[in-house]
Amino acid sequence: MPRAMSGEQEITGIQKAAILLITLGPERSAGLFKHLKEEEIEDLTLEIANTRSVTPQVKDEVINEFYEVCLAQQYIAEGGIGYAKELLDKALGSEKALEVIGKLTASLQVKPFEFVRKTEASQLLNFIQDEHPQTIALILSYLSPGQSAQIVSALPPERQADVARRIAMMDRTSPDVIKEVEKVLESKLASLVNQDYTVIGGVDAVVEILNTVDRGTEKHIMETLEIEEPELAEEIRKKMFVFEDILLLDDRAIQRVLRDVDNNDLEIALKGANEQVQGAIFNNLSKRLATMIKEDMDFMGPVRMKDVEEAQQKIVNIIRKLEDAGEIVISRGGGDEIVV
Repeated sequence: MPRAMSGEQEITGIQKAAILLITLGPERSAGLFKHLKEEEIEDLTLEIANTRSVTPQVKDEVINEFYEVCLAQQYIAEGGIGYAKELLDKALGSEKALEVIGKLTASLQVKPFEFVRKTEASQLLNFIQDEHPQTIALILSYLSPGQSAQIVSALPPERQADVARRIAMMDRTSPDVIKEVEKVLESKLASLVNQDYTVIGGVDAVVEILNTVDRGTEKHIMETLEIEEPELAEEIRKKMFVFEDILLLDDRAIQRVLRDVDNNDLEIALKGANEQVQGAIFNNLSKRLATMIKEDMDFMGPVRMKDVEEAQQKIVNIIRKLEDAGEIVISRGGGDEIVV
């Protein structure tokens, strides 16, 4: 919660953030901006612009508060809430430790099931595989895509698509339900769950998982969803492999893809691509063809984003078709990395 500092008027969270960034200086602040959302950057920039003068004492207090929260976050990452509180008790005193941890869990929203994220996927699988598919979907929504991918891959085939569908269609889950599931899993975080409804799951969550599982599991889930939930399957498929993911291909695979790509589609697709993607493609073309395409791109001028997206999707479709045929391999987690 925002609070007054050194007897001065109450300082809001965004004001503290602006003071911190001003104190850190432009170079360090620019580095932090890279990790923020566009609207957060806009709000902070406006606040920095409106900040006129700050006393050295307030600057010191903001920095100390920032340090304490960072310290608490590090301890939580290392050993959980209990471990963090124990160390902060020794470093800051019991009252201050509770204040810092309370501030951290409220503002940064420590996720439920944090203890599960530190558990081996194989051990967790044994614990949850007999649970209801909705319960499994809820838990997987909070895990990293890598953890979730291992668990989904190990589930019986008839349950994989059901769990994936439930993750994709999950929107908001009551904190009471989350607490109950955590209680079953003997969670230490039940009392710290944010009382607001928590947004989890969704199509993006299942896309991240499907992009990490082995190809066989992904195909089975998608084929099942195409029958049972065709609209959902189409929405998932559109997000699964984007044009920028061409960087996951090695040079040989990129060359194979380019053999099937129309030059006109390639030119339009590259108009909306970043320098890294453009470089990867130009490096796998002959110098003559690369020069010709660059000249054509300059000559065509601005291109509608809709046309760029359509051209990129055509190339993505070619990539997926070649992967299905076994002619190229997309670097991904799971069974695709096993060489026999």
